[in-house]
Amino acid sequence: MKSRSVVPMKVAKYGYIAISVVFCLMGVALIAFPAPSAQTIAIFFGVSMLVFGAVRLVGYFSKDLFRLAFQYDLQFGILLMLLGIITLLKPDNVMNFLCISMGICILVDSLFKVGTAMDARRFGIRQWWLTMVMAIVAGAAGLLLAFRPSEAVEVIVTLLGISLLCEGILNLSVAVSLVKIVKHQKPDVIDVEYCDVWEDN
Repeated sequence: MKSRSVVPMKVAKYGYIAISVVFCLMGVALIAFPAPSAQTIAIFFGVSMLVFGAVRLVGYFSKDLFRLAFQYDLQFGILLMLLGIITLLKPDNVMNFLCISMGICILVDSLFKVGTAMDARRFGIRQWWLTMVMAIVAGAAGLLLAFRPSEAVEVIVTLLGISLLCEGILNLSVAVSLVKIVKHQKPDVIDVEYCDVWEDN
């Protein structure tokens, strides 16, 4: 039987890792230098959400071994791509929309990742606790970002950076610990030829 191609799994896993690293770097940059223009932030987030949404869709259809990391990525990938398009089309005065949408997205993603961590525990994966801890931390950051406790631009941008850093670390931990690529993985559906056997009474 022909083995399934691992190319989509590799694209999804390494795409996850690459985007997560970019999120972490951008999060650190926003924390250290919380004064970029709103348009620059909007363009970065718009492009990032489009790319990450596409990577998540690839992950969903790649059918990795455990089916844990990408199990909710069909809906979430489409949502990210739509938000990315909206952000790019309306780059001016987008901070309010960006904070609320990113905060809710990070919160929802963290809730999904809590479920993923519980599934990973039942699978016997040792690193399940790492995903659980980072999901809780990222969820708290996303919730705080959505409520925007201050109107000061620098505070909002710093909080955006913290949320982005937490989300990056969360997705990095998921990609590294929960996505397993097996070179000779067989397809889910086995083709079998059936024939009717008539018995003489």
